[in-house]
Amino acid sequence: MIPAPRWTKVPHVSGVVPRSRHGHRAAAIRELVVVFGGGNEGIAEELHVYNTVSKQWFLPAVRGDIPPGCAAHGFVCEGSRILVFGGMIEYGKYTNSLYELQASRWLWKKLKPRAPRNGSPPCPRIGHSFSLVGNKCYLFGGLANDSEDPNGNVPRYLDDFYELELQALSGARGWNIPETKGGGPSARESHTSVGCTSLGSPKLYIFGGMQGCRLNDLWQLDLDSMVWSKPQTRGPTPLPRSLHSANVIGNKMYVFGGWIPVPESQRQTGLDWICTNSLSVLSLDSMSWQNLAADEQDDLESQLQSQGPQVDDQYACWPRPRAGHCSVAVGSRLYVWSGRDGYRKSWNYQVCCKDLWYLETELPPAPEAVLLIRSTINMLHVAWRPLAAADCYILQLQPACPARAGVGNPSVKPAELSAARGPHGRGEQERKILLFRSACFSFSLVFGSSYHFSFYKGSSQQQNVSVKSSNVPGETRAEGGNQPKDSGRDRQAAPANVRGDPQSHTDQTLIRSPQVQKSPDGSLWFDVGVFKTLFCEVSHFFSPGEQVTSAASNRTPMNKELFPHRKLPGPQDYQGREKQELVPGQTYRFRVAGINCFTQGDFSPVSEFKTCQPGFPGAPSAVKITKASDSVQINWEAPSSPSGRILEYSMYMAVKKSRAASSERPGQMSFIRIYRGTKTSCSVSSSHLDNAHIDSSASNRPAIVFRIAAKNEQGYGPATQIRWIQDLIKLRTSTSTADSGAEADPDAADSSG
Repeated sequence: MIPAPRWTKVPHVSGVVPRSRHGHRAAAIRELVVVFGGGNEGIAEELHVYNTVSKQWFLPAVRGDIPPGCAAHGFVCEGSRILVFGGMIEYGKYTNSLYELQASRWLWKKLKPRAPRNGSPPCPRIGHSFSLVGNKCYLFGGLANDSEDPNGNVPRYLDDFYELELQALSGARGWNIPETKGGGPSARESHTSVGCTSLGSPKLYIFGGMQGCRLNDLWQLDLDSMVWSKPQTRGPTPLPRSLHSANVIGNKMYVFGGWIPVPESQRQTGLDWICTNSLSVLSLDSMSWQNLAADEQDDLESQLQSQGPQVDDQYACWPRPRAGHCSVAVGSRLYVWSGRDGYRKSWNYQVCCKDLWYLETELPPAPEAVLLIRSTINMLHVAWRPLAAADCYILQLQPACPARAGVGNPSVKPAELSAARGPHGRGEQERKILLFRSACFSFSLVFGSSYHFSFYKGSSQQQNVSVKSSNVPGETRAEGGNQPKDSGRDRQAAPANVRGDPQSHTDQTLIRSPQVQKSPDGSLWFDVGVFKTLFCEVSHFFSPGEQVTSAASNRTPMNKELFPHRKLPGPQDYQGREKQELVPGQTYRFRVAGINCFTQGDFSPVSEFKTCQPGFPGAPSAVKITKASDSVQINWEAPSSPSGRILEYSMYMAVKKSRAASSERPGQMSFIRIYRGTKTSCSVSSSHLDNAHIDSSASNRPAIVFRIAAKNEQGYGPATQIRWIQDLIKLRTSTSTADSGAEADPDAADSSG
């Protein structure tokens, strides 16, 4: 059972850190938190992005119809585009403009959706809710200014309800005023609204807000029947509040912070409300509330008696009270940044928090399969994609062929290896491994300030999609260890292997749990280590310890006494454990699992990679793709370890399967050779591209798959696999990054002669 959610303060961030503020909004695009607007000393105009993996802020170079800075606006994200509606652009001056940000290109565009057929478009407002459910945005309430004097303010609470239908790729069709039943919420502002689609019909939930006084009522709108209702809830209902935040993770709504009334017994002259740091969770299954941090009496008294800003406590285990903050769910983590800290308005002090926190709510999910970066005769350079909810990762392997695995490893007992078919090893307490900057393995490649990719092809203009940062290779992905069968003339099992040879290394200490895991089938997995990085150059693995976990478990138990203090096992756990070296020409199976403050999550699918045979060339590296109007140009660099003179290269492309290939295993790709020669570049014609298979094995990453291998006097070595990412709808060119493939038979690419 998962323990209660736990807060963690992000202790160190780098980059262009935004100034503290309130009234801002945030949205998540994969591992990125995009923050816009808000104010403290003036309204902020910049767009800031925080990478939750690299813990780095950056300012993207935006262009297009850049909106003015605004506060208390609507902010939603669909895929890689963000929509901004309304907000305050000057004191007393509100707007009803709608902007779209194509975050893949950091391109702003002002939208002009048609007015509703049954009424007027939304008026300028602040403090409204703007929620995305499916392909529609739902706008409710807010505060309008009825004053004709721009310096005046005549507030009017709103209870109007609109839906905005979005177009597939960009833009919005128009506003609509849906007909609803059941009354609905009263007029209000500074409330929250969230959507949920996992419980039958899609629903919209509105909680709290302000209408002369603060509210704590909960409303539900069934978006199929368009019927409003006030669901019956159990448990302690949160105190009335406004300027709080609400986010859905799984089937739970997390309500944090906001302004709440001061208890009658503690009221002072002119002070009727105060900030809170309470966290309440509503189960949308059972409609029951749980208060995970009560509004403590001591906290209220300390704020009321405080005579100035508090010193930021780096050892705090719970966020300070705040309101008007931003919060966003990145995977199963809830991030909270800045916001007003509750000091009296009359004090001439900084009134905004500067800290960044996340709430851990679940175990890490199973990662994607381990990726291969580079293979040598006695080392496999592997990597894995980041998990939003993981602090570190445990990596395990097993040799695939026990007989060959025993060669050169006489200390490994046959009984141990008979069940072990696996991955990789590593093993020195301190050893140089690749410190791949976290951004490079995620969608943040597209967005990071120091990594420049073109995500969409645009017109016929050529775009170079290679990484411009020399120490960061591109994106990689494992394809598994199976080679496609021959299919037609010159169609064959293209080798699948590595991508690029990164150049940036650093020392990293290995840490892990002292137990060896046993799979449900009884086979042993050998530990490589526990890493905070996303890469490892595996040259060793550890022989089994004395203890073996239960065969029924798919997790390696961590030390539960240590994890409440977030202390991971150290390299001393490997003392006395024997290291086993990787063997040339051997296939290893790999898997990885994430670890957070709770414990270890499930393991990834298994990947298979093969060490090189002596004398064969390594894999080509530094692959880049340039899109022309009617073709694609692919360039690469020679292997870093050619083991002799390179005689030729072969390039393969995954193609659509013919009926004759229908007997092939599902998920197995068929390849055709499209280039063979001595040059380190080739051109792929549009006719070839029309026959390309679109691989969608990676969620939200449909791609055309290429493989390229080098040949010397011994034969073909392992291949580099390249996944050329395509647009989700029109499959337009987006980016090109080199993804790792699975093991390759060194002679496979040469089999056609």
